[in-house]
This record gives sequence, C-alpha cells and structure tokens, in this order.
Amino acid sequence: MRVATWNINSLKARLDRVLAWLETARPDVVCLQELKCATADVPADAFRDAGYEIAAWGSGRWNGVAIASRVGIADVRQGIASQPDFAGAIEARALTATCGPVRVQSLYVPNGRDTADPHFPYKLAFLQALAADAAADAAGPVPFAAMGDYNICPTDDDVWDVDEWPGTTHITTDERDALAAVQAAGLVDVHPRALKYDQPFTFWDYRNLDFPKNRGLRIDLALANPAFADAVTDAYVDRNERKGKGASDHAPLVIDLDL
Repeated sequence: MRVATWNINSLKARLDRVLAWLETARPDVVCLQELKCATADVPADAFRDAGYEIAAWGSGRWNGVAIASRVGIADVRQGIASQPDFAGAIEARALTATCGPVRVQSLYVPNGRDTADPHFPYKLAFLQALAADAAADAAGPVPFAAMGDYNICPTDDDVWDVDEWPGTTHITTDERDALAAVQAAGLVDVHPRALKYDQPFTFWDYRNLDFPKNRGLRIDLALANPAFADAVTDAYVDRNERKGKGASDHAPLVIDLDL
C-alpha cells in the first residue's frame, strides 16, 4: 500500500499537476494541504475520474486540507478536539479518515509567522491540542499516521543552513518541544531516505533559487503509530515533483507499507 502527503499550495493552481502525479505515482491514499479553496469548490468529479474519492475541508482563500483515496473513505472527522481558534475562527487545518486498512490525518499546522506574532502562540496551542487528540488513534490497533505540513524542522539537520535562521520560527525550542509532545502521544517520525542529496528536504522557497541550490527544509512529516511504522518498507521525497513550471514549493512525501 502506498500513502503520501503533499502541500500543494493551491488546488486550483495545481490541479493538473496533482492529477498527473496521481496517475504516475499511484498512491492509494494521499493527504493534501493548503487547498486555498472552499469545500464546495473542490473538484470531486476530477478526482473521481482519476479513481479517487476525496474528502475535503476548506474555507476559502487560505488553509484547507483533504484526503484522496482509491481504497475508500470512512469515519471522516474535521478538526481536532479542543482545536484553538485564530482571530475568532476555527481554521481548516486537520482532517482525519479511515482509508482501507489505515487511518490518516491530513494536517496543516499554523506557520507561526514570527516569534513575536500572535500566530506563534496559536501554533503552539494547536500542537498542544494535536498531542492530546492523536493519543487515542496512536494507541489503537489500526495503522495510523498524522501526516502533513508541520511547519517545524525536527532537528538542525532538517535545515539547509541553521545559521541562516537565527531567532526565526520553524526551529525554535518551543516548537520542537511541542512537536516532541505530539510524538510522545505514541507516534514516531517516519524519516524518508535521501535520494539526490544527503538530506530529504520537502520544502524549498520560490525565492533566491532555493530549489536548484537545494536550500530546503524538512517540514512535511509523517508521525506514525507502531502499527503503521512497523509496516513501512520505504519512504522518500518525490523531489522531481518540485521541478518545472507551476510546481508547489513542497514535494510529496511517499511511504510504502506492507500490511
């Protein structure tokens, strides 16, 4: 079985690339983030024609998460328990579903923006709620993974040059402690193998030729319970999907399972 996660940075802008990737990579389940469209505007027919059911939650211009599956979708749940609001709104940042033999959660953790910005404590509060929310699925017998854009580099090795990120989000002790608390709920980081370079980055900024220079970050993660992690036979970042015109600034994280 093949499961993947991908921040597509606008479903409208990237639909053709997403559908083409589904045809070539053939994941059984893919978690998508940053749809940037309302739920009603998700092109379910296009996914259905490609052989996938899709469950989605989006509120419009920002955020948005989805799960596309060709092995069925059941027990779909929007949000997480005790999810904090931002500026009075509960944002579309988490979607959980059972797809065949696995249960997956598509996550788009708040960016945090800057350590002095109100978005930063919101990010930490979201992660705290996620840690509590994930505990039940993590402890269950069903293979489970909370997958998506965590907007955190777990270690300094997950940054192209940590000295270029002094005092910024994504690498602070507070964020890494919050991520460790999520893992302490019973989840492990399914670390992908490196392909072209030593580090399997998943994100490269559009600016400053970051992609061709491989100035990337590993912020798209799959945190899995033992039933999921023990079944992993391969994990890699499909770096080729970051290439070319109209690419997302993220690449898919692909995980193969023997269930």
